[in-house]
Amino acid sequence: GSSSLVRGHSVPLIDASSALAWRSQTRKELVQRRLAAEPSKRAKWSAAIDLHLLRMWPDPPGQIIAFCWPYKAEHDARTVIERWISKGATVAMPVVVAPKSPLVFRRWHAGAVMEAGALGIPFPADSEEIRPDTILLPANGFDAPGFRLGYGAGYFDRTIASLRPNVRVIGIAYEIGRLSSIQPQLHDEAMDVVVTETGVHACS
Repeated sequence: GSSSLVRGHSVPLIDASSALAWRSQTRKELVQRRLAAEPSKRAKWSAAIDLHLLRMWPDPPGQIIAFCWPYKAEHDARTVIERWISKGATVAMPVVVAPKSPLVFRRWHAGAVMEAGALGIPFPADSEEIRPDTILLPANGFDAPGFRLGYGAGYFDRTIASLRPNVRVIGIAYEIGRLSSIQPQLHDEAMDVVVTETGVHACS
């Protein structure tokens, strides 16, 4: 089949509507696979991810670090986040403000007053808006160049595009989400590095 260059990476050409259908189906399967994994297995993977993050970045990887509240059995980054806060990092969480718009980030600390936002995911209710220089970003699926399968609304692609080049994106995923390609489209923003239970993987 023919291929195209997306941000310097050769990817198989698949028309947008086929890619959309494939990604939607694959996303469902990957989330199901994660939810179906034994909790003890997931706990082991998560502990390994924490270890890799803290080995790679014993000091915070940025001054203002954004992270996502764990959703549908994703890795829970709070242990690592709280360690980085104790070493001086400021931490923020994403908030959906309008459809098809970049996210904003609000300051978070343990014990912050939370409200339910989009998809029922909590966010800090009253804290100030800040701009992260580092994002810990969960992925349902990912590939070697660092493209990510999220939940399909495109919020993070728009947000990352609006923050670049002043942001580093550290993807967090389980190896069960590794794909040969996520069929990236022109709007997709690649992550800089992906951390899984097997280690820290620089994106090619």
